[in-house]
Amino acid sequence: MTESVIVTNRLRKTFGAKVAVADLTLNVPKGEVFGFLGPNGAGKSTAVKMLLGLVHPDDGEARVLGSAPGVPATMARIGFLPEHFRFHEWLTAQEFLDVHGRLYGMSKEARRRRIPETLELVGLSEHIHRQLSGFSKGMLQRIGLAQALLNEPELVILDEPTSALDPFGRMLVRSIIHDLKAHGTTVFLNSHLLGEVEATCDRVSFIREGVVLRTLSLHEVNAGYVHAELRVDGVTPDLLASLSDVVVEWRFLDSDVPTENRLASMESHGGSTAVAQALATALELTLESEDMLPVVAERTLESGARLYALTPRKVSLEQLFLEIVGSEDSGQ
Repeated sequence: MTESVIVTNRLRKTFGAKVAVADLTLNVPKGEVFGFLGPNGAGKSTAVKMLLGLVHPDDGEARVLGSAPGVPATMARIGFLPEHFRFHEWLTAQEFLDVHGRLYGMSKEARRRRIPETLELVGLSEHIHRQLSGFSKGMLQRIGLAQALLNEPELVILDEPTSALDPFGRMLVRSIIHDLKAHGTTVFLNSHLLGEVEATCDRVSFIREGVVLRTLSLHEVNAGYVHAELRVDGVTPDLLASLSDVVVEWRFLDSDVPTENRLASMESHGGSTAVAQALATALELTLESEDMLPVVAERTLESGARLYALTPRKVSLEQLFLEIVGSEDSGQ
């Protein structure tokens, strides 16, 4: 079995009457780039703080790199870039990284070797002697990433690592994450930029109100299911029966009548074309691959339906987010 780097079981944290994390259960395998997604106020930042031992849970358990969160020896094996960072602006880039190297317990020789390496990695080599007060917000985010990687950690936790970066900076971070994975480092990524998550992560967990709603592999999503919109003159029982063994699932698109009521109406009227036309003329189909599209077209025509359109579309991470988490604004 793959070794787990992060394991949580029913973590819960409240602040007064507010429930920040209700019931968090996660399992992050070693060497994986793991995305943590949810709307504002979903409990993501509180969950990260519990993993780092900065906040103690009211209930539940967590293990990070095999030990309880907050153990100093374990924390020295973790790199962390917080979303809201406040760095010592009077220090130069080299001095700043040297301070953090000492906090990690790194030797003088290790610091001398790693500081230039990490500055080059994040594209800040030429600013090694520049004070952080002269850094732009994007540069500060990159120096923050450098300190998170300075100790060659086994686990890197990144909280919105590209929020202040331009497209070049985002590509740089994406490349760094791919290199970390190639070297067996586990990356726990919390980001609202779904395109970045989709480009870098192996798996993602969708969270709302402190509860994991679903965890799925992005490799399966990218290589797997295809959604297609099927438009016909009328959705009949014969059509649905003919598609039953070639679609993963389906739903009506153009009627507010619940599915079970529509099907009952069709059956009670013997599946007549007039009733079918009145009830629905469009379906959203989920297919295992694009190879099933010609089969759907053939089955549709064989059922006696008139085919007006069959339009495929890949399932994006944004679509999945809205389907799983919902589109309601959290207000935070």
